[in-house]
Amino acid sequence: MVGHDALTVTREAYDAVADAYADVVRDSLRNTPLDRAMLGAFADVVRVSGDGQVADLGCGPGYVTAYLNELGLPAFGVDASAEMIKLARRDYPALRFDVGSMAALDIADGVLAGVLSRWSIIHTPPQDLPGILAEFHRVLAPGGHLLVGLWASEDASHPTQVFDHTVAPAYRWWPDHLAALLGEAGLVEVARMLREPQPADKRQFRAFHLLVRRA
Repeated sequence: MVGHDALTVTREAYDAVADAYADVVRDSLRNTPLDRAMLGAFADVVRVSGDGQVADLGCGPGYVTAYLNELGLPAFGVDASAEMIKLARRDYPALRFDVGSMAALDIADGVLAGVLSRWSIIHTPPQDLPGILAEFHRVLAPGGHLLVGLWASEDASHPTQVFDHTVAPAYRWWPDHLAALLGEAGLVEVARMLREPQPADKRQFRAFHLLVRRA
């Protein structure tokens, strides 16, 4: 389970900056074609593997949830920040958005065709991440897919690195280390994408996506 203090700090921090944060990120997919490509690949494999809903966990102001729906997925969003959910419901009233914690999802076992965790586990202390990944596994149907996106640490000798996120304490991960943790949670790697920082990126870190499947 995620420590109460870490979750509270993150939730309160995002509640306090919700409007400003939403203004910054709302159109960010426009400038990240490789990220869009990974979301498109995720949508394709989810559709091929079977019907079912898709949860955007840590959805923030809901713009990626809306994009998944544009790609044809019946997606809904979950976020710990009530203020973020309020903005998502305002901007995308036709979609479903729930306040909730990734550490204890109010979702039945094995019902989701897909889960998206796009830069949503960066605030999770490394010792708490296995509990989050176990929740992802629990809510996915057999054969369901999870797409994780976040920033990469510098090298394998430093599998997690703390960095100044501005909003709340955050961590970068070495891709192989995270892939191993996902494997321990019963989630098998299907594909990955590692991209170098782009000129428009606020943080000049490498980013990566891991696409995994519940066996």
